Amino acid sequence: MFLIFGLRTRVDRTGVAHLVCRNCGNRAAQVISRRSTRFTLFFIPLIPVRTRYVQQCTYCGAQYQITRAEAQRLPVG
Repeated sequence: MFLIFGLRTRVDRTGVAHLVCRNCGNRAAQVISRRSTRFTLFFIPLIPVRTRYVQQCTYCGAQYQITRAEAQRLPVG
């Protein structure tokens, strides 16, 4: 009997906010995305293992990990 299991990461773009970047200091669009990793069994995602929220500057490309509360609080348009 074969058992096929693994991890799958899905990236969902939750929105875009216009903020000042922490890295370059320019006011630019910041893409807010959610990355959720799930344990899969026979290619079916079952158990969420980890969820991360990321903010990425469209001007310089820098990425920052933010908390869920920060992601919900940002003015997404």
